Amino acid sequence: MGVDLRQVVAGILTLAMFVMLGNMIKRDHFDSVEEKFPGSGRDTLENAKISKEGLSKKNNGPWKDDGQELKPCWSKPSDDVEQTEGYVLFSLTNGPEYHVSQIADAVVVARYLGATLVLPDIRGTKPGDERNFEEIYDVEKFISSLDGVVRVAKERPGKLSTRNLAAVKVPNRVTEDYIVEHVEPIYRSKGNIRLATYFPSVNMKRIERKSSSDSVACLAMFGTLELQPEINEVVDSMVERLRTLSRKSNGQFVAVDLRVEILEQNGCQGGDESGTKSCYNAQEVALFLRKVGFGKGTTIYLTESKWDSSLDALKDIFPKTYIKDGIIPADKKSKFLDSEGSEFEKIIDFYVCSQSDVFVPAISGLFYANVAGKRIASSKTQILVPTDISDSSASASNFITHYVSKKNHLAYSCLC
Repeated sequence: MGVDLRQVVAGILTLAMFVMLGNMIKRDHFDSVEEKFPGSGRDTLENAKISKEGLSKKNNGPWKDDGQELKPCWSKPSDDVEQTEGYVLFSLTNGPEYHVSQIADAVVVARYLGATLVLPDIRGTKPGDERNFEEIYDVEKFISSLDGVVRVAKERPGKLSTRNLAAVKVPNRVTEDYIVEHVEPIYRSKGNIRLATYFPSVNMKRIERKSSSDSVACLAMFGTLELQPEINEVVDSMVERLRTLSRKSNGQFVAVDLRVEILEQNGCQGGDESGTKSCYNAQEVALFLRKVGFGKGTTIYLTESKWDSSLDALKDIFPKTYIKDGIIPADKKSKFLDSEGSEFEKIIDFYVCSQSDVFVPAISGLFYANVAGKRIASSKTQILVPTDISDSSASASNFITHYVSKKNHLAYSCLC
């Protein structure tokens, strides 16, 4: 009996259609599971196909677009303060997270007193670790931004001595009432003061009550400090390197403030009475990131300076985890990483964390608070505060910092 060629062809086409339909059904089912449970387990994360390695902005993954662009709410104060002959001296200490606040307090005090502000030096935590302002920051930007607000002298006047210079301490976010009661009498008596800011607590929360010094403080915090060109280029090159390493996730990367020496301190060994923890180790951060949906291919930057074996737990889950040594330009390493003191390293960490697509503060404190302020000012509001998640997965949006979700950071008093 002969074979009808047309029947054979029809049979082959029919079989092919069933095979294609079966593959489509399996693919749709797999994708729907991945989209519904983006962080349901290690296997799901490592094998996810939604955007190969990491989830892109186009789906419901952890990556989100930048927030709404904010502009300064303050107006530059008019030059209507009675000028005096004295000077206000101060130093920037302990790293860039403190510099922002120290600058603001010094400018507010000098403005109220009508005094000339002397360009500060920069002092590290180690004895003898001193630098000129221009080694870190742009001097001309600083002076020009304060034009008409506060007079700035580039050098300390030679006529100043211990006889006509008094040391004065002020609390962070100093008020006019405090200046009137505790600072102005000493200034009038001595003629000049050396100012030092102390931090009774980490307080970067928004205050609704307005005062005449608010616009001055806002300008000082968000409009005066820029890195000098060489350091700015180093930071930019490191950020670009991290974005290049993250090409499979649209150039996006996560910065985590995690420093082993702080984690080993007593205050980080456990939570407080309320059960809230102030810091998280590498393994806890890794599990948190995985559960909120970050894939194996996510690029992570750590603020730790030297690799420690305790960080292996993070690198095991996220192999593309880097510290400064692995991404800084080779010709800059000796100057910025191997030099005496760690001031350059702190500066790099602060500004890389301010520019990352996601910032995760594994340690609470002023670094977290002032990086958050800088990120809010540049609309980079994806700041995820880690926690111990009991479920297998959770939405990253549930862990956005209260500074953003409640808009209670000081930045929202200055920017709108």
